Amino acid sequence: MANIIDGKIIAEKIKDYVKKEIENLKSDGIIPKLVSISVGENQASMVYINQQKKNCEKIGINYEILSLPEDINEQEIIENIEKLNKNPEVTGIILQLPLPKTVDARKIQSKILPEKDVEGVNPVNMGWIVYGRGIIGPCTALAVKEIIDYLGINLYGKEVVMVGHSDIVGKPVALLLVDKFATTTICHIGTSDAGKLEEHVKRAEILIVAVGKANLIPGDWIREGAIVIDIGINKVGDKIVGDVEFEKAKEKASWITPVPGGVGPVTTAILLKNVIMCAKWAKNR
Repeated sequence: MANIIDGKIIAEKIKDYVKKEIENLKSDGIIPKLVSISVGENQASMVYINQQKKNCEKIGINYEILSLPEDINEQEIIENIEKLNKNPEVTGIILQLPLPKTVDARKIQSKILPEKDVEGVNPVNMGWIVYGRGIIGPCTALAVKEIIDYLGINLYGKEVVMVGHSDIVGKPVALLLVDKFATTTICHIGTSDAGKLEEHVKRAEILIVAVGKANLIPGDWIREGAIVIDIGINKVGDKIVGDVEFEKAKEKASWITPVPGGVGPVTTAILLKNVIMCAKWAKNR
């Protein structure tokens, strides 16, 4: 029976580090400030924004919401970002998604200065991950790495399978783990359509899944003693479940993240850490 990975415990360790760093920054006259850019009205986004605000203020990070109208054009959003880029009091910027369909999210995200990009999605920050020298990276990808580090796993030569190839999770996770000499395979819709997903999953010593499809990975596919990190969040009836069939998977895995309560809290804490890393970057430039 698997040990359950409690994301809240890992998150608290990260937050303790963040609190100490905030004290150090404030002693140097730097007050971390995160500005959240919201375009239009989206109820789900507002819930997320309010959680961010609460988490930031609780730990000592100033949080400001910049609300922009639904009918704003790309150039006007960029102009607002450029003002924040130039404002020395703003140490971090986050762009809330989704954006209106007329707006190119990647183009807008690329306009946030790398040193203020708390989500780590600017192409410059993504590029530093390729070089193995990333200071800031996508929060969920870094959360996966944090969990593996917490477990004390030596990645050298480990067979890792990443199911999902998104720009902000699958791809950066693979790069972060390859940098530690894990043998990493990325699976995606092509793998599934070719009927090869099961064979890849069955050989994984570390399985990471981020697709967004409830119980995509049957529990009996899990290799005996594998570590399972489930990033999926799916609503099934009145329950929230992951991408891995949890009850059966935990009978075979050595460690497994629950959903909710696994990767989610760690991702939230990594965002706070990224805010601090941006503020330290500003201090040193």
